[in-house]
Amino acid sequence: MPSALIDPHDGVLFDLDGVLYAGAGAVPGAVEAVTKLKDRGVRCCFVTNNASRSAEQVAAHLSELGIPAQPQEVYGSAPAGVRLMTERLPGGSTVLVTGSSYLRGLVQEAGFTVVERASDRPNAVIQGFDPTLGWEDLAEAAYAINAGATWFATNLDLSIPRAEGIAPGNGALAAAITHATGQHPQAAGKPEPVLFEQAAAGLELSAPLVVGDRLDTDILGGNRAEFTTALVLTGIDSAESAAGAAADHRPRWILRTLDDLFSGEHRSL
Repeated sequence: MPSALIDPHDGVLFDLDGVLYAGAGAVPGAVEAVTKLKDRGVRCCFVTNNASRSAEQVAAHLSELGIPAQPQEVYGSAPAGVRLMTERLPGGSTVLVTGSSYLRGLVQEAGFTVVERASDRPNAVIQGFDPTLGWEDLAEAAYAINAGATWFATNLDLSIPRAEGIAPGNGALAAAITHATGQHPQAAGKPEPVLFEQAAAGLELSAPLVVGDRLDTDILGGNRAEFTTALVLTGIDSAESAAGAAADHRPRWILRTLDDLFSGEHRSL
């Protein structure tokens, strides 16, 4: 009998959107899969490019869905984006935040001065997804960047799965600003390997498995971190797109659902 995919791994680094939930609801089988992993003593953490919510909010949402999660198990792109700014900007620099109140708070906590408009001549712009962002927000960011502000992005996901279907992500909103400025942001989230590396180190994992639904963020980032990667077919990408992808975008395994973590039904590429 084939061994279970999870057997050689001491932890799982889960993406969220399209893997554990879509919009407000859990992906079928997600609650059972995470519960079963934790019951077996397999450590789990949640690596997300979502920059609009804190670790506490993400963990609370997962818990409300029945998925056992603690804030210390959540690794997000907003803190990573702010860390990137601290590496590239002098302390006390002025920053225009194009994103959530959570991102704004992180920027302030890092010692930056938050300004409200491009006319304040910020040293930098940091952009993270927030569903309330509108044209005026993107325009202010473009004005500041065209005036010389350094541009950072928490992540560059072009789309996000929602309960109603596929919606534009932070990368799509950033692309609008690129068209207005001719510039591209310095990005911190997936597919950069740092979030996966931080998560694995935080849980003291030696053989983690990365599970995601996107080739261009989850799988590429996991491969760059040199971890084993698995694409689950409940979100954005398909088995066909994985088979046709460039080598660094291809997962080691294909899962129909998270149930395949516990069976020999997973397929290799």
